[in-house]
Amino acid sequence: MLRRSLLTLALAAVTLSACGQGADKAVGPDAPLVVGATAVPHAEILEHIKPLLAAQGTNIEIKVFNDYVQPNTQLAERRLDANYFQTKPYLDEFNAARGSDLVTVAGVHVEPLGVYSRKHRDLAAVPAGALIILPNDASNTGRSLLLLQSAGLITLRDPANPLQTVRDISGNPRRFTFREVEAATIPRILDQADLAVINTNYALDAGLKPRTDALSLEGGDSPYINYLVTRSDNRNDPRIAALAAMLRSQAVKDYITSKYDGAVIPAA
Repeated sequence: MLRRSLLTLALAAVTLSACGQGADKAVGPDAPLVVGATAVPHAEILEHIKPLLAAQGTNIEIKVFNDYVQPNTQLAERRLDANYFQTKPYLDEFNAARGSDLVTVAGVHVEPLGVYSRKHRDLAAVPAGALIILPNDASNTGRSLLLLQSAGLITLRDPANPLQTVRDISGNPRRFTFREVEAATIPRILDQADLAVINTNYALDAGLKPRTDALSLEGGDSPYINYLVTRSDNRNDPRIAALAAMLRSQAVKDYITSKYDGAVIPAA
């Protein structure tokens, strides 16, 4: 019985030792950087640069998510080292709601909103009193209004606030009317409006090509840039720096431009 007890203790000690070695390896400088991402285009871009980073001595492990909450939750809980899927307005809202301290590292790309029409070939031809359809969720409504302002169609009380509503329009010289609709529905009712603001993913689903079909399109200076994000205590990790540099490289900008044909735009 004593021998069995001693053997059990010895095995436990070996197991604890092995676990300790594994934990040390997991946080060591040569351990892979675990990065959370949504599938398109974020994980695709990470897969593209993975061998390039490995050649430089930085290995990454990509964990794909199909929602926007878990990548931040797991980053805050230290189950991820970084994530790449979100805009700064979304991150700010998450931090405020959860009390987390996640920070942006590098802006990589914009998935642009576009202004589309089946009735008019350019914005100058849109008549007074025209109907403009906007997505009805708060984030995209404000984003749409900023796009319309940048196109010279309206002015807003705060020219830079991404969370404004139709009530914040201070100048509407052509007396446009606005209708807010669920974003996914807008492509199907495009014929019913003079103009409609459509998210890129829904535009692509409807067979629209943002670069050629949009009358106005967000650019790389949009506040809705998608960022590489990490924790404040992890921002100086040299592996994070290597990943950020690669995501901001000309090679990645060229890849985004060629692969996504204007549906994704490299950040300025």
